[in-house]
Amino acid sequence: MIDSIFRRLRGKKILIAGFGREGKSTLKFLNKFLPHAVIGVADMNESALQELDNQRYRLYCGQNYLEAAIDYDIVIKTPGISVKDINIDFSKITSQTDLFLEAFHSQTIGVTGTKGKSTTSTLIYHLLKESGKDVILAGNIGIPIFDCISNINRSTIVVYELSAHQLQFINKSPHVGVLLNVFEEHLDHFGTFEKYKDAKINIMRYMSDNDIAVLNNKLSFTAEMMQTRYVTFESYNFDDYNIDWNEILLHGEHNKLNIKAALCACYSFGVTISELLPHLKTFKPLEHRQEYVGTFNGVKFYNDSISTIPQATVAALQTIKNVNFLLLGGYDRGIDYQPLIVFLKDNPLPYIMLTGDAGNTIKGLLQTAGYQGNIYEYGDMQSAFDIMKKHSKEGDVCLLSPAAASYDRYKNFEERGKVFKEFAEKF
Repeated sequence: MIDSIFRRLRGKKILIAGFGREGKSTLKFLNKFLPHAVIGVADMNESALQELDNQRYRLYCGQNYLEAAIDYDIVIKTPGISVKDINIDFSKITSQTDLFLEAFHSQTIGVTGTKGKSTTSTLIYHLLKESGKDVILAGNIGIPIFDCISNINRSTIVVYELSAHQLQFINKSPHVGVLLNVFEEHLDHFGTFEKYKDAKINIMRYMSDNDIAVLNNKLSFTAEMMQTRYVTFESYNFDDYNIDWNEILLHGEHNKLNIKAALCACYSFGVTISELLPHLKTFKPLEHRQEYVGTFNGVKFYNDSISTIPQATVAALQTIKNVNFLLLGGYDRGIDYQPLIVFLKDNPLPYIMLTGDAGNTIKGLLQTAGYQGNIYEYGDMQSAFDIMKKHSKEGDVCLLSPAAASYDRYKNFEERGKVFKEFAEKF
């Protein structure tokens, strides 16, 4: 299994493109298993390479750092590196995901989707582990897959959360591939929605007759391009199992779909639904996903910082009832906000609070639509909470569900959610 990775890399000049968490994981892997390999490391930021030995590795940084690819046989690209405007030979590009799936495809459940993939991946892992299976969870959840290879044997099931970035350059799909949904996202990385969607579909594009795709009903058209079996999880009949959805801590219709997808994925890997059901009740939702923070000074606070697209914010508003204060906006990726605008016009809130370039976009669209509720703009979390202190009353509900990325002000959505929670607890 792992030998196929060695065969592909042995004797090659290797460039690691991007030296964040996954790039460091790749270098550690190469040093352990291919200690004599010729290795270069490239990152736009010089500071990322400061701790590396420039006698052992050739280092490249600055705006043109990827031009070094011409001198290498293979480029192991990390997910965050976009090549949409780079002149590079795509045939040289591989990744941890590509190399891993080539070696371990038959024991992998891959999960992707614009929204819900972390919850669904973690739920699949929980269900399998509690059912007594040898299982690991890795990937976009924050664990580079190369960090896990030493813990994988022939009986291990690998639950692999996969972003579109990780799926962009692969040549093999997982044995069970889950595609939850596809909405406009990451246009700054891919350039167009079609290219983003095309990367997502790679999770099943390279399946064989023995593999299984678990699809959202609305995406079943993709089955036409596959020579494989597929299950549409939304319409899968669970009525005979008498599931009490109220006993499960994952709330909302969107999470019901995530649960169905997780059950279908585990079943596709040979575990019966009856074995899995008891463990649904013991699954605890992940942080930053419609997370109830608490009630402070009479106001209920919910942290849904993970919501970086309008559809996710609509889902949050459909699940969390009677929201009085909605915090929206952040980094504008140029996505279509119309689904959110239509929902808010039909379901106006007492206070909408906007920030960042995305907030400016949403404000203009709301005004054009004739939105009737109060709209406030805020610069930072402190000013947002100052507005709430002025207008809130006991029993109000405040929801952070930005419908936008966080990169204009925060490192990631986790940091944004953490800051929100800190302010809420002091409210």
